[in-house]
Amino acid sequence: MSRQTPLGSSVPQANCLDLWREKNDQLVRQAKVAQDLGLSPRRQQLAQDALEGLRGLLHSLQGLPAAVLVLPLELTVICNFITLRASLAQGFTEDQAQDIQRGLERVLETQKQVGPGLECGLGLRGLWNSVLHASSLLPELLPALHHLAGLQAALWLSTDHLGDLTLLLQTLNGSQNGSSEDLLLHLKTWSPPAKESDDPLTLQDAQGLRDVLLTAFAYRQGLQELIVGNLPRALCSLHEAASGLCPRPVLVQVYTALGTCLRKMGNPQRALLYLVAALKGGLICGLPLLEASRLYQQLGNTAAELESLELLVEFSPLPCPRGLCMPEIFLEAAAALIQAGQAQDALTICEELLSRTSSLLPKMPWLWKDARKGTKESPHCPPWVSATYLLQGQAWVQLGDPKQAISEFSRCLELLFRCIPKDKEQGPASSCEQGCMSDVVLQQLRAAALISRGLEWVASGQDTKALQDFLLSVQVCPGNGDASFHLLQTLRRLDRRDEAIALWRKLEAQTKLPQENATWSLPLYLETCLSWIHPPDHETLLEDFRTSLLELCD
Repeated sequence: MSRQTPLGSSVPQANCLDLWREKNDQLVRQAKVAQDLGLSPRRQQLAQDALEGLRGLLHSLQGLPAAVLVLPLELTVICNFITLRASLAQGFTEDQAQDIQRGLERVLETQKQVGPGLECGLGLRGLWNSVLHASSLLPELLPALHHLAGLQAALWLSTDHLGDLTLLLQTLNGSQNGSSEDLLLHLKTWSPPAKESDDPLTLQDAQGLRDVLLTAFAYRQGLQELIVGNLPRALCSLHEAASGLCPRPVLVQVYTALGTCLRKMGNPQRALLYLVAALKGGLICGLPLLEASRLYQQLGNTAAELESLELLVEFSPLPCPRGLCMPEIFLEAAAALIQAGQAQDALTICEELLSRTSSLLPKMPWLWKDARKGTKESPHCPPWVSATYLLQGQAWVQLGDPKQAISEFSRCLELLFRCIPKDKEQGPASSCEQGCMSDVVLQQLRAAALISRGLEWVASGQDTKALQDFLLSVQVCPGNGDASFHLLQTLRRLDRRDEAIALWRKLEAQTKLPQENATWSLPLYLETCLSWIHPPDHETLLEDFRTSLLELCD
């Protein structure tokens, strides 16, 4: 058979195998040239041509009976095809799992072990077990199989199939022990076979995939620990991610997360070092600047905080980077100004935000119309619109106008009690909505507005109205201890002795329980609002009430 033999020839002899390999290597080099061309149209065309070439080559190879001699090349072509396709699509798709499945079935065809009816998901896990445990498996297949396993691991990590991924890594490592909590250790332990110099070219080898997976999982794990408040574990995972193979945009995100973690751990100087490194490392500086403003607020450096927020806006004039919610920048700026005693400037910021979002405010006739029609989707008001009224109320408190403050708090509550978190029927939420529309944020916003209005009723001598707000705040946010303490003081002033004693006993019991770490994270502007309504000393209040109760009994 000469070199002119078609790729679809039924007998894969050595010279035909060389032809297929040369075709693979040519297409890989073409794809790498395309990568070096940046974002030009020529890059897209070259990459698409390389993808179609790999598709055709794979079709020719899989049109023949599976043969051990050809399988290393066939599996490598599958890996290159999946890698390039995922790169162009910026993610994995369902049919890429089918490509992996077909490759595994081809291996088992040579062992006469493949059976009908195997599907993706559990079927893939079964296929991997069969392939990797085949007693007659030739060692020549192992490098290509580890390469394919790296792509399977990336697919399972992206789709949150961590149990399947852990079992795959255990099998690759020759271990049957461990659990999903050991996934990072399994990735570190995994050592793909070294690539030989005469192996077919690849767009990314198994070792490179392993390094990317290690970084991606460490970063993911660090973010999860950061969200739930396990800061030491978050710091450890994020350090692991920062030390791994990180593209520059990802490294910027990792450094920003490290800055957030260290700020929350009370280590602002180290946090600032990471934020500076993040700012130096990326063209999009929105998230590091936002985190820097939070850090300066924690340090009490209002001037630096406002400067960071100004730089952020001069920001990125285009739409916000993913994960950054522009209204929160306005809210944090307003909260910082109130904290600095510049209430009038804070009102200006709030008015600017409302002028930009007025079209988002729900209209009552629409709500009534939707209610009559019985439609599921009714206009909703984003919580940050309500939060704007909350901050305006706090600004008026500082300016000494309780009537206007109560009016703003009431407008805030009117919108909040019509606010519902975005449910699955309404489609996927944006990253901004996911941060703003959670149950916890809504609960805490409602509690903050009710307590703030209640405190203004107290200041004007209207304890009965204050009592209503404090009672409702306890109901809408049972975990908010501040609401209970304000309620206790009001019950005591109104001489509602039995109710006050019952609430006091409940609070006493709660203070004796071990305090758990917070399992949620609030926007910084909301944390600031909650700090303004926090009673100065819970323990002193409880002790004072205990003393008064004993005197009453005597």
